[in-house]
Amino acid sequence: MNKIINLLNRVIGSNGAKLRKRDEYMYWSPFISHHKPKLQINISTGKWHCWVSNVGGRNLFQLLKKVGATKEQFSELSELVDDIPRYKPTEDKVEFVQLPKEYRPLWNGGDSIVKRHALSYLYKRDITDEDILKYDIGYCDSGLYSNRIIIPSYDSDGKLNFFVGRDFYNGKMKYRNSTTSKDIIGFDLFINWDEPIILCEGVFDAMAFKRNAIPLFGKTVMNNLMKKIIEFRVKTLYLALDKDAIDDAVQITEQFINHGIEVRMMNFEEKDPSETGFSKLLYLIDRTKKTKFSDLMKVRLNGKTKRHMEIQRR
Repeated sequence: MNKIINLLNRVIGSNGAKLRKRDEYMYWSPFISHHKPKLQINISTGKWHCWVSNVGGRNLFQLLKKVGATKEQFSELSELVDDIPRYKPTEDKVEFVQLPKEYRPLWNGGDSIVKRHALSYLYKRDITDEDILKYDIGYCDSGLYSNRIIIPSYDSDGKLNFFVGRDFYNGKMKYRNSTTSKDIIGFDLFINWDEPIILCEGVFDAMAFKRNAIPLFGKTVMNNLMKKIIEFRVKTLYLALDKDAIDDAVQITEQFINHGIEVRMMNFEEKDPSETGFSKLLYLIDRTKKTKFSDLMKVRLNGKTKRHMEIQRR
């Protein structure tokens, strides 16, 4: 606890005064000029509130974001907060990711019937030659990943951290991916963390947006991605999950709002992002407003009503 107090003293620029209530401290507020300390912080729960400006939050990460803390200070807090285990440093496990030995890049000449089918599949999904080159998309015509499009993901240093294998002959098993952990940042090499970021389910969704989109490889925000978004103090997130993932979208949105990050939850009534088309996606981005807690409550109530009606019909 003393280390957290020391960090807060440095971040806020004043020394906290211990209050009678357990783990409560009062600081000079950085949000308003007042003749008395008015920023009250509970270092155990993380809740904080300025009694004059009415600025407050539910955890210390929000406070650090609000006062403009450095990346190093965010990392320091991550190591100190015991009640949020997802931010505690874990032992580094080095996983070696390697493309299938049968992998062949689609942009590198050559011709075969399998390659033609692979390209045909991509073109039907509005993947362009520029996309193929940018994302280093390839294919396999033999081996474990035979008849699959291979879409690599690279980290910020250009190292392979994952790959997706998508069957293009409509086989029983659509996806056969890298056997390594999904707890990585998809397409990290292409992400500008100073700009709004789009979170979506799959690689085809991310490529459909064409810029600053991160595939989740599912419907969950994994630890490393969550940590990087918070540490880089991303200001705005667009959440673009498929229409069948409303509950997941609500949970993710609430999680980020609690960390002081603006979330804009996109609504896909008919088609998934990868089927929507780039022009329509830009239109939706422009039309999507900031999601508030009241919006989440409406979505939850609407979902419960729909499920109740479905039960009644049975």
